[in-house]
Amino acid sequence: MTDAQETAAETALRTAGGAPPDDGVAAAEAPIPLLEPREGVPPVIATQEALDEATAAFARGRGPVAVDAERASGYRYGQRAYLVQLRRAGAGTALIDPVGCPDLSGLGEALAGAEWILHAATQDLPCLREIGMLPSRLFDTELAGRLAGFPRVGLGAMVESVLGYALEKGHSAVDWSTRPLPDPWLRYAALDVELLIDLRDALEKELDRQGKLEWARQEFDAIASAPPPQPRKDPWRRTSGMHKVRRRRQMAVVRELWTARDKVAQRRDVSPGKVLGDGAIVEAALAMPANVHALTGLPGFGHRMGRRQLEHWQAAVDRAKALPDAELPQPGQQLNGPPPPRSWADKDPAAAARLSAARAAVSALAEELGLPQENLITPDTVRRVCWEPPAEPTPEAVRTALASHGARPWQIDQVAPLLTHALTAKP
Repeated sequence: MTDAQETAAETALRTAGGAPPDDGVAAAEAPIPLLEPREGVPPVIATQEALDEATAAFARGRGPVAVDAERASGYRYGQRAYLVQLRRAGAGTALIDPVGCPDLSGLGEALAGAEWILHAATQDLPCLREIGMLPSRLFDTELAGRLAGFPRVGLGAMVESVLGYALEKGHSAVDWSTRPLPDPWLRYAALDVELLIDLRDALEKELDRQGKLEWARQEFDAIASAPPPQPRKDPWRRTSGMHKVRRRRQMAVVRELWTARDKVAQRRDVSPGKVLGDGAIVEAALAMPANVHALTGLPGFGHRMGRRQLEHWQAAVDRAKALPDAELPQPGQQLNGPPPPRSWADKDPAAAARLSAARAAVSALAEELGLPQENLITPDTVRRVCWEPPAEPTPEAVRTALASHGARPWQIDQVAPLLTHALTAKP
């Protein structure tokens, strides 16, 4: 049992499930179902007046603030937030409806000086940014779990293994754009932030015990200060089943159908997959149907689809078929960096030898430190440094190269000696 588990097992929490057991071993063996938030489920905040009251209460609160957001992935277009949950000592729990209160910048400003606790922060920060909420400091409990070496880092698994409680898992993939939100969903949402502060405190102790707390702080600062991600180039290339599409004209069909689908999905505010499945797009690209009748016979374009819809999709196919060769997409995406590693042995045997040595060294060190390789250093960074190493692979030059690719100081300290040696490997 870790120090974090021992600490958490001693934390008394008022819930319908009762107090946690006296020893952490029992907590690990028989997690207690967490049935109710300790102050009950708060009413949903959906008016400016209620939001102003909550903002004042959270501004008066103490310590870090637990934050979570629920989206309607698979149901609605985009990744906007449909419920925001917060908890802070002295303020309790708040459930805020961003549909009724689309601007939470005032709340974000009130919490600007506080540390925000999120689980898998990079998933929620984009939708929180859209409504005016962005932390200056954060603690990511999922990332903390990775750095601490926990084998399962989902929120439920972390709460169970560290604190000895079992969270309900039944509503994670529901349509959170539903209004009004059912009471069981609201209870689930409130419980998601119920123990985040306790989890954060326990993980901080565990990271400190392992000598990794400063590593975690650097990672959290990097997430909090990261700019919004750039829009993905040629997102249509990520259509599921795209590997089957080989010819440029077929690729043009995928592009036209994907673009047409995206416009419809955005206009209707539904998930693109509910408008037209990826499988149907790929089937149309492979078959290149000559008319609506031929399109109707393809999987995904069956009898449930109206004539008008079929004509819309066929028009996209026809546009692709009419494009001049010069406007057809090129096979493969424009590479911004090294080629796929499988081709290195042929293209540059010396680079392949460097990469092999670097991967083996990073893998061994990650196992020794008890954390995933990708958290020790990203595979992309290793590939880039091995493909285009410094002219003189001195320790300082390697450190500079790693920093130029965004590696944090703690990562550079750990990895630079290994890569300096690996860059001298011979084929």
